[in-house]
Amino acid sequence: MILYLHGFLSSPDSFKARVMAAALVDRGLGHMWCCPQLPASPRAAMELALRHANEWLETGGDARALTVMGSSLGGFYATWLAQRLGCRAVLLNPVVHAARDLATRVGSHRMFHSDESFEFLPEYVEELAAAECSTITDPSRYFLIAATGDEVLDWREMRDYYAGCRQLIIQGSDHGISDFPTYVPEVLDFALDVSRMMSEAQGTATMNANSG
Repeated sequence: MILYLHGFLSSPDSFKARVMAAALVDRGLGHMWCCPQLPASPRAAMELALRHANEWLETGGDARALTVMGSSLGGFYATWLAQRLGCRAVLLNPVVHAARDLATRVGSHRMFHSDESFEFLPEYVEELAAAECSTITDPSRYFLIAATGDEVLDWREMRDYYAGCRQLIIQGSDHGISDFPTYVPEVLDFALDVSRMMSEAQGTATMNANSG
């Protein structure tokens, strides 16, 4: 399953979410897509994402077959979830230090894809601070896509935080990665690496047989 977490003020109707959903449908894998509308509270957003992931795992899914994708603030959430579950993560221009960066956004906003109002409360900054991961464990599970032309966040901070992880540094582009369709095949190759999952499963089975 691919669980997509959108960014601040965004929604499941975002450009990258729609591109990814269509790509999976084209491959006959539409049933593997999940992109919930995240609530304003970071704690509630992360709990919702965790609930979706756990529901899939409880039906027999394997954490190795779960990839969490996150854009901007969603990338922060995706990192938190991947660290917790041991699944893979694709980060698209992710927020690295969310409490610091979102502290300036306290107040009222409008959603990008609707006319709904959005209130970002002071306590949400504390929720973000409590969720920050100091270091990345098992960098092989992470794929960072960062654009040097990001007008909102510093791509070098992303590069350094996700050091040792698979990285695609795009020269130019922008925060929304307007040329995202170009990179979808590489994202799907990482997210749907079935051959690697089968190899890992066979290795585990062999170890168990030998131990018996």
